Order: sequence, then C-alpha cells, then structure tokens
Amino acid sequence: MRITVVGDVLLDVDLSGEATRLCPDAPVPVVDVSDVRRRAGGAGLVARMLAHDGHRVTLVTVLSDDDASLALEGALAGVRVVSGPSGAKTPVKTRVRAGSQPVVRVDEGCERPEVPAATAGMLRALDQAEVIVVADYGRGVAANPEIREMLAARAGDIPIVWDPHPSGAMPVPGVAVVTPNLSEAAKAADSGVGTPGAIPAVGSALGETLLDRWQSQAVLVTMGERGGLLSRPDTPPVAIPAPATEVADPCGAGDRLAASLAVHLAEGRSLQEAAERAINAAAAFLGAGGVASLPDRHRPVWHHSREEDAVGLARRVRANGGTVVATGGCFDLLHAGHARTLSAARDLGDCLIVCLNSDESVRRIKGEERPIVSQQDRAELLLALECVDAVLVFGEDTPEACLATLRPDVWVKGGDYRASELPEAGLVESWGGRCMTVPFHPARSTSVLADALAKVS
Repeated sequence: MRITVVGDVLLDVDLSGEATRLCPDAPVPVVDVSDVRRRAGGAGLVARMLAHDGHRVTLVTVLSDDDASLALEGALAGVRVVSGPSGAKTPVKTRVRAGSQPVVRVDEGCERPEVPAATAGMLRALDQAEVIVVADYGRGVAANPEIREMLAARAGDIPIVWDPHPSGAMPVPGVAVVTPNLSEAAKAADSGVGTPGAIPAVGSALGETLLDRWQSQAVLVTMGERGGLLSRPDTPPVAIPAPATEVADPCGAGDRLAASLAVHLAEGRSLQEAAERAINAAAAFLGAGGVASLPDRHRPVWHHSREEDAVGLARRVRANGGTVVATGGCFDLLHAGHARTLSAARDLGDCLIVCLNSDESVRRIKGEERPIVSQQDRAELLLALECVDAVLVFGEDTPEACLATLRPDVWVKGGDYRASELPEAGLVESWGGRCMTVPFHPARSTSVLADALAKVS
C-alpha cells in the first residue's frame, strides 16, 4: 500500500549498558555503554514502522543541514523522503539506560522553531497521496498554512489520521479520525482528566468536546491499558478494550496505533473495526519490545524534490554508506524508453540523480527548435518518477563539470553506448567510480515522437 506520512522528525539516540558503580565526583551511576542505536523519531518513526510492514511510504517533512540530520536520513532508509529546509537544528533526544532501567534523557535542539516553509514537492506529494498520517510533534510542519490548506482539501477524498501533539497545531476540519491520548485530549479540551475510576466517562466527555472543536469525523481517545474510546457525531461512544500486555517501554505506542489505523481505513474497513485492530496492533507492538523490536535499517530509498538538493543528497547518501548513481541527458519529450532506462539505473544503487541539460545546452546540441519542453517542466516530470531522487541542471554541452561536483559512484547511460567508450569514463574512474550501461529501447525515442508531432501539426 502507498501511504504518506507528514509531520516533524527528530533523532532518537538510545545508549544502553550496565551500571555497576557510582561516579566518584557525585552520587550518580556510571553507565558503561555497550550499545548505541540511532533511530528516526516523530513522523520518521511512523514512516519506519509502515516501511517495516512492507508498505511504500512517502515522508513529507523538513530536514536540517547538520550532522544529526545525516544520521536521521540514514535511519530513514526504506522511506521515500520529500523534504524542505527546516531552518532549525535537528532535535535530538538521547536516552541512557542501565539494563532495562532508564537513567536520564538529554534533549538537544528542541526549542520551538519558526513554522517552516512548504516546498512545491511537499505539496505535490500530499496532493498525490492515497492515505495520510499526520504525525504532529509540535515543530511546525502541521502548522504550515499551505500544508493545512492541502490537507483540508484532501480530507473529503481520502482517509486522514491525525495524531496530535499538546504544543502542535489544531487538526484541520474533516479528517477521518484524530487520535489523542487522554492527557492530550484533556489539554486540548481545557479539562482535567478526573479520577482513574472515572476515566471512561471523562474520555467520553472529552471526545464529544473535541468532535465539536475539531470538526473531525471521529475522535479516538487512547487510554493506555484501558484501550480507547471512539466518539463520532450522533453516535454513542464505543469503548474498545486493549489486550493485557507486559510493557517494558511504552515509546511509540501512539505512532503504531496511528499507522495501523490508517492502513485499515485505507483497506476499506469500518472505523470501529479499524480502531479495534489498531489498538490490538499497538498492544502487540509494545509486547514485542516496542521500538527496540524495529530493525536498524532497510535498503535506502532517498528522494528530494528540490533541484539544489542534488549535491547534498549525494553527500548524505555516501555518508551513510550508500551508492550514488547518476545519469544524464536532455530528456525532451519524456517517454517509456526513458522511464525504463531510469528505473534500471535506480536499481544499481541507493539514489538516482539526473544531470539534465539546460535549455541553452539543448539548443546548442540539438538545434534552435529544441527543446520542445522547457527545463523547468522537464525537471518536474523527471521528479514525478518514483525512480528519480533528484535533478541537477547543467548549462555546459557535456556533463563533466556536473559529474565533478556530484562525484557519483556509478555513471549510467543507455545501452547504445559502450561503457568503456563514454567520454566521461576517465573522469568518473578518477575518484573510484565506474561507468555502466542499461538496456536501450530503440523503438522508443524522442526523435520518433518529435517526427510524429511534426506530421500531426
């Protein structure tokens, strides 16, 4: 299933070890760290969960340009990322554990930032989504006016699950379901939670208040081991029990619930059945060890929608041990032959960057009547292909300068060339790269299309 997650990301770092002595300087334990895990948090955790389940996931978010962001992008391997600039440091939350006992959590860069801008690529990904999870962690992505306008427009067409945050934005009207926990619901409704014995009744009152305030189709208030309470307009609230589960670490339960809920709604299940399955999935997730049960990585799938990200993307993929693949050409009148060649090229590594001849370059090479399609439109069409991760436009007649900037591990051309005869071969090999060819489809070409268009006109 294709699922889009939109929201704020952060880097979670787990330092685990044993504490067998006290520090001589102060009465605090000394933890001998034996294991370090870095994982995507926030909306990144939701995306990783869905990717681990086998879904094709697009994460719409903002990213910083710092070392923590490099680690975060590595932790997002297996997820297609469409991002804009965050304008703030990557938030990092470091947890120290001695055995199974938490010792301390250290937060860095968690000051509330300005609301980030939304790129055209981010909005396009939301416009093309089939189901959306909004994972709001209070850092501004869900507060962006353009993103909110797009989400409101899509709410009547597709399932949208909104997982709110106490310091985040109010859900847009019309979403399928909002999933606050009890304390989040109480804060949003300006209410206390009451006594433990009265929690179901309190949850029911909160659900009714928030339905009116948020104008959503439903509110599912989660209550930990007590399960959840599903409220809908003109319908009595439904209590949904949670199976008994031994919980060592509750981190990620709300993310697991929202992710599962979106999947079951997209499959066409009723809201009540989807909620029941999601609460059971969250309990099973915690019973299996929670976030500790997730593998460290999947095969990297990188995507950046901004032209200027190509160089940074190459740097980030290499920094995380990935293989950078590049190819080049005019790509005037994009056709099936191009799509097949690009798809084959993408399979050779962990990202594919297209070096695209500018309009001036194409005119010098092909003549004054070309290109038929402008460079801006050609770049946008290429980025619309799932196999293309970034586009870098160059104005020279040959791609050497572009290649020297990107320094790809693999340079790919269609099979009408011999790899050893490519004029760029020596340059690519100078930094340890290699040239390869992929199948060429002679019956499908820009020239054939151009000739056919000329005859029609």
